[in-house]
Amino acid sequence: MNKNDVRKLMEIAEVSAGGTPSRRKPEYWENGTIPWFKIRDMKGKYINESSEFITELGFQYSNVKMFSKGTILYSIFATIGDIAILEIDGTTNQAIAGINPDTSIVTSEYLYYYLQSLKDEVNALGRGVAQNNINLTMLKNLTVVIPKIVDQDSIVSILKISESLIKNRQSQLKALDELSQSLFLEMFGDPVKNNQSWRVANLEDITNKIGSGATPRGGKEAYKTEGISLIRSMNVHNGLFKYKDLAFIDENQAKKLENVEVFENDILLNITGASVARSCLVPKEILPARVNQHVSIIRLDSDNVNNWYVSYLFTSENFQHSLWKIATSGGATREAITKDQLKKLEIILPPITLQNEFAEKIQAIEAQKKQLTQSLAQYEELHQSLLQKAFRGELFQDVTN
Repeated sequence: MNKNDVRKLMEIAEVSAGGTPSRRKPEYWENGTIPWFKIRDMKGKYINESSEFITELGFQYSNVKMFSKGTILYSIFATIGDIAILEIDGTTNQAIAGINPDTSIVTSEYLYYYLQSLKDEVNALGRGVAQNNINLTMLKNLTVVIPKIVDQDSIVSILKISESLIKNRQSQLKALDELSQSLFLEMFGDPVKNNQSWRVANLEDITNKIGSGATPRGGKEAYKTEGISLIRSMNVHNGLFKYKDLAFIDENQAKKLENVEVFENDILLNITGASVARSCLVPKEILPARVNQHVSIIRLDSDNVNNWYVSYLFTSENFQHSLWKIATSGGATREAITKDQLKKLEIILPPITLQNEFAEKIQAIEAQKKQLTQSLAQYEELHQSLLQKAFRGELFQDVTN
Protein backbone atom coordinates (compact mmCIF):
# COMPACT_ATOMS: atom_id res chain seq x y z
CA MET A 1 0.00 0.00 0.00
CA ASN A 2 1.44 3.43 -0.89
CA LYS A 3 0.74 6.88 0.42
CA ASN A 4 -1.56 7.69 -2.50
CA ASP A 5 -3.85 4.73 -1.97
CA VAL A 6 -7.51 5.75 -2.34
CA ARG A 7 -10.40 3.55 -1.25
CA LYS A 8 -14.14 3.88 -0.87
CA LEU A 9 -15.23 4.04 2.75
CA MET A 10 -17.11 0.75 2.45
CA GLU A 11 -13.84 -0.95 1.40
CA ILE A 12 -12.05 -0.02 4.60
CA ALA A 13 -14.88 0.01 7.16
CA GLU A 14 -18.21 -1.54 8.06
CA VAL A 15 -20.88 1.14 7.75
CA SER A 16 -24.39 0.77 9.16
CA ALA A 17 -27.13 2.90 10.72
CA GLY A 18 -28.92 2.68 14.05
CA GLY A 19 -32.59 2.51 14.89
CA THR A 20 -35.22 3.40 17.47
CA PRO A 21 -37.16 0.84 19.55
CA SER A 22 -40.89 1.52 19.71
CA ARG A 23 -41.71 4.31 22.12
CA ARG A 24 -45.10 2.68 22.64
CA LYS A 25 -43.52 -0.21 24.49
CA PRO A 26 -42.24 0.97 27.88
CA GLU A 27 -40.47 -2.35 28.43
CA TYR A 28 -38.05 -1.27 25.69
CA TRP A 29 -37.04 1.85 27.62
CA GLU A 30 -37.83 1.73 31.34
CA ASN A 31 -34.78 1.00 33.49
CA GLY A 32 -32.69 0.46 30.37
CA THR A 33 -28.93 0.02 30.73
CA ILE A 34 -27.78 0.01 27.09
CA PRO A 35 -26.55 3.47 25.95
CA TRP A 36 -28.65 4.86 23.08
CA PHE A 37 -26.99 7.87 21.44
CA LYS A 38 -28.63 10.76 19.59
CA ILE A 39 -27.01 13.62 17.66
CA ARG A 40 -27.31 15.92 20.67
CA ASP A 41 -25.10 13.50 22.64
CA MET A 42 -22.24 14.02 20.18
CA LYS A 43 -20.64 16.92 22.01
CA GLY A 44 -16.97 16.20 21.48
CA LYS A 45 -14.39 14.03 19.76
CA TYR A 46 -14.95 11.18 22.21
CA ILE A 47 -18.28 10.27 23.79
CA ASN A 48 -19.09 7.88 26.60
CA GLU A 49 -22.38 9.22 27.96
CA SER A 50 -25.85 8.98 26.41
CA SER A 51 -28.94 10.90 27.47
CA GLU A 52 -31.14 7.81 27.02
CA PHE A 53 -30.88 4.06 27.50
CA ILE A 54 -32.75 1.06 26.12
CA THR A 55 -33.39 -2.37 27.62
CA GLU A 56 -32.24 -5.79 26.42
CA LEU A 57 -35.77 -6.34 25.06
CA GLY A 58 -35.57 -3.04 23.15
CA PHE A 59 -32.29 -4.17 21.67
CA GLN A 60 -33.48 -7.66 20.72
CA TYR A 61 -36.81 -6.68 19.16
CA SER A 62 -35.85 -3.67 17.07
CA ASN A 63 -33.46 -2.72 14.27
CA VAL A 64 -30.99 -1.22 16.74
CA LYS A 65 -27.35 -2.21 16.17
CA MET A 66 -24.64 -2.48 18.84
CA PHE A 67 -21.56 -0.45 18.00
CA SER A 68 -18.31 -1.34 19.72
CA LYS A 69 -15.81 0.97 21.41
CA GLY A 70 -13.71 2.73 18.75
CA THR A 71 -16.61 2.98 16.28
CA ILE A 72 -16.92 6.36 14.59
CA LEU A 73 -20.41 7.86 14.86
CA TYR A 74 -21.47 10.04 11.93
CA SER A 75 -24.72 12.01 11.69
CA ILE A 76 -26.58 11.54 8.40
CA PHE A 77 -29.92 13.25 9.03
CA ALA A 78 -30.85 16.93 9.61
CA THR A 79 -27.44 17.85 11.04
CA ILE A 80 -25.02 16.19 8.61
CA GLY A 81 -21.40 15.41 9.37
CA ASP A 82 -21.29 15.64 13.16
CA ILE A 83 -18.71 13.07 14.16
CA ALA A 84 -17.42 11.39 17.32
CA ILE A 85 -15.57 8.27 18.44
CA LEU A 86 -17.26 5.89 20.88
CA GLU A 87 -15.37 5.21 24.09
CA ILE A 88 -17.91 2.59 25.16
CA ASP A 89 -20.15 0.05 23.43
CA GLY A 90 -23.52 1.54 22.54
CA THR A 91 -26.45 1.92 20.15
CA THR A 92 -27.74 4.91 18.17
CA ASN A 93 -30.88 6.18 16.52
CA GLN A 94 -31.34 6.09 12.76
CA ALA A 95 -29.94 9.61 12.31
CA ILE A 96 -26.47 8.29 13.10
CA ALA A 97 -24.30 5.85 11.16
CA GLY A 98 -21.66 3.72 12.82
CA ILE A 99 -18.34 3.38 10.97
CA ASN A 100 -16.14 0.53 12.20
CA PRO A 101 -12.76 0.79 10.41
CA ASP A 102 -10.38 -2.02 9.53
CA THR A 103 -7.53 -0.82 11.76
CA SER A 104 -4.94 -2.74 9.75
CA ILE A 105 -5.65 -0.22 6.95
CA VAL A 106 -6.75 2.96 8.69
CA THR A 107 -6.82 4.14 12.31
CA SER A 108 -10.02 5.44 13.90
CA GLU A 109 -8.42 8.81 14.64
CA TYR A 110 -7.07 9.31 11.13
CA LEU A 111 -10.45 8.40 9.65
CA TYR A 112 -12.16 10.70 12.16
CA TYR A 113 -10.10 13.67 10.96
CA TYR A 114 -10.43 12.70 7.31
CA LEU A 115 -14.23 12.57 7.53
CA GLN A 116 -14.16 15.84 9.46
CA SER A 117 -12.38 17.45 6.49
CA LEU A 118 -15.19 16.32 4.17
CA LYS A 119 -18.01 17.96 6.12
CA ASP A 120 -18.71 20.70 3.56
CA GLU A 121 -18.57 18.19 0.70
CA VAL A 122 -20.95 15.81 2.46
CA ASN A 123 -23.35 18.62 3.35
CA ALA A 124 -23.44 19.53 -0.34
CA LEU A 125 -24.75 16.02 -1.05
CA GLY A 126 -27.74 16.72 1.18
CA ARG A 127 -28.68 20.04 -0.38
CA GLY A 128 -32.05 20.35 -2.02
CA VAL A 129 -33.59 17.60 0.14
CA ALA A 130 -36.67 18.56 2.17
CA GLN A 131 -35.10 17.07 5.28
CA ASN A 132 -31.38 17.61 4.95
CA ASN A 133 -29.86 14.11 4.91
CA ILE A 134 -27.64 11.63 3.12
CA ASN A 135 -28.19 7.89 2.87
CA LEU A 136 -25.82 5.05 3.71
CA THR A 137 -24.98 4.46 0.06
CA MET A 138 -23.69 8.03 -0.27
CA LEU A 139 -21.66 7.62 2.89
CA LYS A 140 -20.24 4.25 1.89
CA ASN A 141 -19.09 5.63 -1.46
CA LEU A 142 -17.05 8.50 -0.03
CA THR A 143 -13.42 8.18 -1.10
CA VAL A 144 -10.66 8.12 1.52
CA VAL A 145 -6.97 8.88 0.89
CA ILE A 146 -4.92 6.40 2.92
CA PRO A 147 -1.21 6.90 3.64
CA LYS A 148 0.84 4.35 5.57
CA ILE A 149 -0.17 3.84 9.21
CA VAL A 150 3.01 5.53 10.46
CA ASP A 151 2.18 8.60 8.36
CA GLN A 152 -1.42 8.54 9.52
CA ASP A 153 -0.10 8.73 13.08
CA SER A 154 2.14 11.70 12.20
CA ILE A 155 -0.76 13.60 10.64
CA VAL A 156 -2.98 12.87 13.65
CA SER A 157 -0.28 14.17 16.02
CA ILE A 158 -0.13 17.53 14.22
CA LEU A 159 -3.90 17.88 14.13
CA LYS A 160 -4.11 17.11 17.84
CA ILE A 161 -1.85 20.08 18.60
CA SER A 162 -4.18 22.52 16.82
CA GLU A 163 -7.12 20.79 18.48
CA SER A 164 -5.55 21.37 21.92
CA LEU A 165 -5.33 25.13 21.21
CA ILE A 166 -9.04 25.13 20.39
CA LYS A 167 -9.90 23.15 23.55
CA ASN A 168 -7.93 25.59 25.70
CA ARG A 169 -9.94 28.56 24.40
CA GLN A 170 -13.17 26.59 24.74
CA SER A 171 -12.31 25.81 28.37
CA GLN A 172 -11.73 29.49 29.07
CA LEU A 173 -15.06 30.37 27.48
CA LYS A 174 -16.77 27.61 29.44
CA ALA A 175 -15.33 29.01 32.67
CA LEU A 176 -16.81 32.43 31.86
CA ASP A 177 -20.16 30.81 31.01
CA GLU A 178 -20.12 29.04 34.37
CA LEU A 179 -19.32 32.34 36.09
CA SER A 180 -22.33 33.93 34.37
CA GLN A 181 -24.65 31.08 35.34
CA SER A 182 -23.33 31.14 38.90
CA LEU A 183 -24.01 34.87 39.06
CA PHE A 184 -27.56 34.30 37.78
CA LEU A 185 -28.29 31.64 40.41
CA GLU A 186 -26.74 33.73 43.17
CA MET A 187 -28.91 36.73 42.33
CA PHE A 188 -32.17 35.04 41.30
CA GLY A 189 -32.12 31.39 42.37
CA ASP A 190 -33.63 28.52 40.38
CA PRO A 191 -35.89 30.06 37.67
CA VAL A 192 -38.05 26.92 37.50
CA LYS A 193 -38.55 26.21 41.22
CA ASN A 194 -38.65 29.95 42.00
CA ASN A 195 -37.22 29.33 45.45
CA GLN A 196 -37.00 33.08 46.07
CA SER A 197 -40.75 33.58 45.43
CA TRP A 198 -40.40 36.18 42.69
CA ARG A 199 -43.43 37.42 40.80
CA VAL A 200 -44.23 35.16 37.81
CA ALA A 201 -45.65 36.04 34.38
CA ASN A 202 -46.33 34.10 31.21
CA LEU A 203 -43.93 34.91 28.38
CA GLU A 204 -46.76 36.34 26.26
CA ASP A 205 -47.39 38.94 28.98
CA ILE A 206 -43.87 40.39 28.82
CA THR A 207 -43.31 40.29 25.05
CA ASN A 208 -44.29 42.35 22.03
CA LYS A 209 -43.67 39.50 19.62
CA ILE A 210 -43.27 35.72 19.55
CA GLY A 211 -42.91 34.34 16.04
CA SER A 212 -40.90 32.26 13.58
CA GLY A 213 -40.15 32.62 9.90
CA ALA A 214 -39.83 30.44 6.82
CA THR A 215 -37.33 29.21 4.26
CA PRO A 216 -37.53 31.10 0.94
CA ARG A 217 -38.89 29.14 -2.01
CA GLY A 218 -36.13 27.07 -3.56
CA GLY A 219 -34.51 26.20 -0.23
CA LYS A 220 -30.74 26.39 0.08
CA GLU A 221 -30.31 26.85 -3.67
CA ALA A 222 -32.06 30.22 -3.36
CA TYR A 223 -29.59 31.60 -0.80
CA LYS A 224 -27.28 34.45 -1.79
CA THR A 225 -23.60 35.08 -1.03
CA GLU A 226 -24.46 38.44 0.55
CA GLY A 227 -27.47 40.54 1.40
CA ILE A 228 -29.90 40.25 4.31
CA SER A 229 -29.03 37.63 6.94
CA LEU A 230 -31.25 34.57 7.24
CA ILE A 231 -30.76 33.06 10.69
CA ARG A 232 -31.02 29.28 10.95
CA SER A 233 -30.91 26.95 13.94
CA MET A 234 -27.24 26.12 13.25
CA ASN A 235 -26.37 29.75 14.03
CA VAL A 236 -28.12 29.78 17.41
CA HIS A 237 -26.20 28.30 20.34
CA ASN A 238 -26.68 28.84 24.05
CA GLY A 239 -25.39 32.32 24.80
CA LEU A 240 -23.54 32.42 21.48
CA PHE A 241 -24.39 33.31 17.89
CA LYS A 242 -22.25 31.35 15.41
CA TYR A 243 -21.57 33.20 12.17
CA LYS A 244 -20.35 30.13 10.29
CA ASP A 245 -22.78 29.07 7.54
CA LEU A 246 -24.88 32.22 8.00
CA ALA A 247 -27.20 32.34 4.98
CA PHE A 248 -28.25 35.45 3.03
CA ILE A 249 -31.31 36.42 1.02
CA ASP A 250 -32.07 39.35 -1.28
CA GLU A 251 -34.50 42.25 -0.79
CA ASN A 252 -37.36 40.52 -2.61
CA GLN A 253 -37.02 37.37 -0.51
CA ALA A 254 -36.73 39.44 2.66
CA LYS A 255 -39.87 41.40 1.82
CA LYS A 256 -41.88 38.18 1.93
CA LEU A 257 -40.52 37.64 5.44
CA GLU A 258 -40.87 41.20 6.68
CA ASN A 259 -43.19 40.06 9.47
CA VAL A 260 -40.25 38.20 11.01
CA GLU A 261 -37.65 40.94 10.77
CA VAL A 262 -35.10 40.64 13.55
CA PHE A 263 -34.12 43.61 15.71
CA GLU A 264 -31.30 44.30 18.14
CA ASN A 265 -32.05 42.92 21.63
CA ASP A 266 -34.36 40.20 20.29
CA ILE A 267 -33.87 36.75 21.79
CA LEU A 268 -33.53 33.83 19.38
CA LEU A 269 -34.77 30.37 20.38
CA ASN A 270 -34.50 27.16 18.36
CA ILE A 271 -37.92 25.49 18.33
CA THR A 272 -37.42 22.28 16.32
CA GLY A 273 -34.94 19.47 15.81
CA ALA A 274 -31.85 18.28 17.65
CA SER A 275 -30.84 21.85 18.58
CA VAL A 276 -34.23 22.71 20.11
CA ALA A 277 -34.09 25.05 23.14
CA ARG A 278 -30.74 26.63 22.21
CA SER A 279 -30.98 30.39 22.69
CA CYS A 280 -28.99 33.61 22.37
CA LEU A 281 -29.34 37.34 21.90
CA VAL A 282 -29.24 38.80 18.40
CA PRO A 283 -25.83 40.38 17.65
CA LYS A 284 -26.28 43.75 15.98
CA GLU A 285 -23.51 42.88 13.47
CA ILE A 286 -25.84 40.56 11.52
CA LEU A 287 -28.65 43.04 11.05
CA PRO A 288 -30.72 43.43 8.95
CA ALA A 289 -31.93 39.85 9.35
CA ARG A 290 -34.82 37.39 9.16
CA VAL A 291 -35.29 33.90 10.66
CA ASN A 292 -36.39 30.61 9.16
CA GLN A 293 -39.13 28.35 10.52
CA HIS A 294 -36.86 26.55 12.98
CA VAL A 295 -36.06 29.70 14.98
CA SER A 296 -38.38 31.83 17.08
CA ILE A 297 -38.03 35.56 17.68
CA ILE A 298 -38.82 36.63 21.23
CA ARG A 299 -39.13 40.41 21.48
CA LEU A 300 -39.48 41.63 25.05
CA ASP A 301 -41.34 44.61 26.46
CA SER A 302 -38.15 46.44 27.42
CA ASP A 303 -39.94 48.79 29.82
CA ASN A 304 -40.69 45.94 32.22
CA VAL A 305 -38.00 43.31 31.65
CA ASN A 306 -34.28 43.26 30.76
CA ASN A 307 -33.35 41.27 27.66
CA TRP A 308 -29.98 40.18 29.12
CA TYR A 309 -31.74 38.81 32.17
CA VAL A 310 -34.30 36.81 30.17
CA SER A 311 -31.64 35.56 27.76
CA TYR A 312 -29.65 34.09 30.65
CA LEU A 313 -32.79 32.69 32.22
CA PHE A 314 -33.47 30.81 28.96
CA THR A 315 -29.98 29.27 28.97
CA SER A 316 -29.90 28.37 32.68
CA GLU A 317 -29.56 24.63 33.26
CA ASN A 318 -32.95 23.94 34.85
CA PHE A 319 -34.84 26.12 32.38
CA GLN A 320 -33.12 24.27 29.53
CA HIS A 321 -34.30 20.98 31.04
CA SER A 322 -37.81 22.42 31.25
CA LEU A 323 -37.74 23.45 27.57
CA TRP A 324 -36.49 20.00 26.54
CA LYS A 325 -39.30 18.38 28.53
CA ILE A 326 -41.80 20.48 26.60
CA ALA A 327 -40.11 19.73 23.27
CA THR A 328 -40.22 15.97 23.79
CA SER A 329 -43.65 15.76 25.44
CA GLY A 330 -46.34 13.53 24.00
CA GLY A 331 -43.90 10.98 22.61
CA ALA A 332 -43.03 13.23 19.68
CA THR A 333 -40.67 11.67 17.13
CA ARG A 334 -39.20 15.10 16.38
CA GLU A 335 -38.43 17.63 19.08
CA ALA A 336 -40.52 20.79 18.83
CA ILE A 337 -41.84 23.70 20.87
CA THR A 338 -45.03 25.34 19.59
CA LYS A 339 -45.90 29.02 19.69
CA ASP A 340 -48.71 28.36 22.18
CA GLN A 341 -46.27 26.53 24.45
CA LEU A 342 -43.87 29.47 24.25
CA LYS A 343 -46.62 31.91 25.17
CA LYS A 344 -47.41 29.97 28.35
CA LEU A 345 -43.82 29.68 29.58
CA GLU A 346 -43.62 30.93 33.15
CA ILE A 347 -40.93 33.57 33.68
CA ILE A 348 -39.83 34.77 37.13
CA LEU A 349 -39.69 38.56 37.37
CA PRO A 350 -37.36 40.00 40.02
CA PRO A 351 -37.37 43.81 40.35
CA ILE A 352 -36.17 45.52 37.17
CA THR A 353 -33.40 47.25 39.14
CA LEU A 354 -31.96 43.83 40.06
CA GLN A 355 -32.29 42.64 36.45
CA ASN A 356 -30.41 45.74 35.27
CA GLU A 357 -27.66 45.20 37.85
CA PHE A 358 -27.25 41.64 36.56
CA ALA A 359 -27.11 42.89 32.96
CA GLU A 360 -24.27 45.32 33.74
CA LYS A 361 -22.16 42.56 35.28
CA ILE A 362 -22.93 40.17 32.45
CA GLN A 363 -21.93 42.66 29.76
CA ALA A 364 -18.49 43.00 31.38
CA ILE A 365 -18.10 39.21 31.21
CA GLU A 366 -19.36 39.21 27.64
CA ALA A 367 -16.62 41.66 26.62
CA GLN A 368 -14.02 39.12 27.79
CA LYS A 369 -15.86 36.35 25.99
CA LYS A 370 -15.84 38.32 22.76
CA GLN A 371 -12.02 38.53 22.79
CA LEU A 372 -11.69 34.82 23.51
CA THR A 373 -14.25 33.98 20.84
CA GLN A 374 -12.25 35.89 18.23
CA SER A 375 -9.11 33.98 19.25
CA LEU A 376 -11.02 30.71 19.12
CA ALA A 377 -12.18 31.50 15.58
CA GLN A 378 -8.57 32.01 14.52
CA TYR A 379 -7.54 28.67 15.99
CA GLU A 380 -10.48 26.94 14.32
CA GLU A 381 -9.49 28.48 11.00
CA LEU A 382 -5.95 27.17 11.53
CA HIS A 383 -7.29 23.70 12.28
CA GLN A 384 -9.41 23.68 9.13
CA SER A 385 -6.41 24.79 7.09
CA LEU A 386 -4.34 21.95 8.53
CA LEU A 387 -7.12 19.46 7.80
CA GLN A 388 -7.26 20.47 4.15
CA LYS A 389 -3.47 20.45 3.79
CA ALA A 390 -3.25 17.02 5.43
CA PHE A 391 -5.60 15.38 2.99
CA ARG A 392 -4.35 17.20 -0.10
CA GLY A 393 -0.95 15.72 0.65
CA GLU A 394 0.65 19.07 1.56
CA LEU A 395 0.88 18.41 5.29
CA PHE A 396 2.04 14.86 4.57
CA GLN A 397 4.96 16.28 2.59
CA ASP A 398 5.85 18.56 5.50
CA VAL A 399 5.76 15.61 7.90
CA THR A 400 7.93 13.32 5.80
CA ASN A 401 10.53 15.89 4.64
